[in-house]
Amino acid sequence: MEQRVSRRDTILSGTKLTLQMLPNSKIQSVNVTKFCLPTVNGTTGESPSLSVAERKALAEEWCGKARGRMDQVVVHVGAMSLRDSQDLARHAAQIGADGIAVIAPFFFKPKTADALRKFLQEVASAASALPFYYYQIPAITVPVMEVVEGIEQLIPSFRGVKFSGMDLMDLGQCVMHSQPQWSILYGVDEQLLAALAMGANGAVGSTFNYLGSHVNKLLSAFETGDLIQARALQVLPMRLLLVASFDVGVNKQLMMEVSGLHLGPPRLPLMPCPLERSEKILQKYRSLFP
Repeated sequence: MEQRVSRRDTILSGTKLTLQMLPNSKIQSVNVTKFCLPTVNGTTGESPSLSVAERKALAEEWCGKARGRMDQVVVHVGAMSLRDSQDLARHAAQIGADGIAVIAPFFFKPKTADALRKFLQEVASAASALPFYYYQIPAITVPVMEVVEGIEQLIPSFRGVKFSGMDLMDLGQCVMHSQPQWSILYGVDEQLLAALAMGANGAVGSTFNYLGSHVNKLLSAFETGDLIQARALQVLPMRLLLVASFDVGVNKQLMMEVSGLHLGPPRLPLMPCPLERSEKILQKYRSLFP
């Protein structure tokens, strides 16, 4: 199975970006995720709020520090500007990233699958040697089946989809049209087990920053056919999410509490998690995952 996670000791405060990697001697002691496939500059990493220069700085740090410790690093290079996406893709190739991922533009949205496929093709061509992953959020783009069917003919480096939608039929159609070399990665953490049953073969999720070991147990239970245990394990993140109703601010606060890393507040217009709510969520987390 393929699991990915974004994990970073980064402070985003106002308009200033500060990189603070842990000393090498401390990296293993705080590695509660147990995952070795980080996705950098994604949604949890607040990439829409970062400049191109900031995203490059983060990618460089990740690729440099992860070498020899992580199995691979995938850099998200999606942006509202095609030229920015191409620039970020070329940069990812130059710094030794193992793959790139792209989300569709979500302000001037592609109105047809052909328009989106052309956009993805142009970005992929800027780093054609890197495996290419499409980041699908159904709420902001066209149906995934229309995008992925035959896309390997346009993008030879295409290697899979991150599907962040709750419609399992839509996910199933994505699986139906996938190629053997693709990874179908699910992005709705509270429905991971259902997605695995539909054919997803991995996941990318924000809660994996502090639930990595737990999710690994769920994956193992599914792989061995122990669905009763897998369901019991899936229920726990669901119960946490019912209390937390997560946004970026909540996620960052819980990541700080669990890992001991200072991540700083989210960047405006996102707001940090209020202290009273943070304490309630942390109490729930500790009761579910002692």
